[in-house]
Amino acid sequence: MELLNDMALFVEVVKAKGFRGASEATGVPNSTLSRRISALEKAIGLRLLHRTTRKVELTEAGQIYFERCKRIVDEARLAHEQLGEMLAQPSGVLRVSLPVDFAVIYMAPLIAEFAERYPGIGFDFDLTPRHVDLVSEPYDIAIRMGEPESSHLIARPLASLVPRLYAAPRYLERSGEPKEPADLEQHECLNILKANTWTLHKASASIQVSTSSRFTINSVGLIRRLATLGMGIMLVPEAIVMDDLAAGRLLRVLDHWHGKPTPVYALTETRLLPAKTQRFIEFLKERLG
Repeated sequence: MELLNDMALFVEVVKAKGFRGASEATGVPNSTLSRRISALEKAIGLRLLHRTTRKVELTEAGQIYFERCKRIVDEARLAHEQLGEMLAQPSGVLRVSLPVDFAVIYMAPLIAEFAERYPGIGFDFDLTPRHVDLVSEPYDIAIRMGEPESSHLIARPLASLVPRLYAAPRYLERSGEPKEPADLEQHECLNILKANTWTLHKASASIQVSTSSRFTINSVGLIRRLATLGMGIMLVPEAIVMDDLAAGRLLRVLDHWHGKPTPVYALTETRLLPAKTQRFIEFLKERLG
């Protein structure tokens, strides 16, 4: 590699017809150029340049060496450019860990759109709630919701989803529509696992509400389905229920109140990412944002 660099510097000196012009073109100081060319001459055992105070001229051996060096350097540069273009093209298999419900309910159409945009990429999706090990397991990226845990991994924010309250028309007809957050204490509130409080915000105000439910659930997808069947009120980001809202299966409740925003972020082991992973993160930022 050092020899190739010296050959490239020799070509620049010849093309510039002097060390000063080559120095301006390459950013390498005159003294360094002169020393490197002298070392090159010593290494091959031939004088390549006649040096004068005004310019440099090629010796006969230097002319032959220059033509060969130029061909080698040009081929090396072309190969480098072609390799860079190849590496910049998104290709290969993208291995992604995703939260189950978020992937099925919301990410599926985005994944389809991304796949159409980049036909050279294959996909290996693992839908799991567990925290995969990006160091020892073969994943390129993990998409997670909630506050990122402190770790050695790189967390890139993708979006912030605001949870709001929703219920089916049949539930509201049967149980009545809450008018204030405190009214939720008298309603069936569908929570993740055994959460028994909701913290709601409106402008600068906030309130904590005690909630209760007959159901203990660890799936947002099941909570959503039960809500559409009239089994209670849920607090989820609008992205999860857009289709149900459009179809009238769910309605907004307590319009001016919302839960704490939920961050969505991408986890990677390193900042040095292949094109397939970079494009996926950029796409999700664009669409989720």
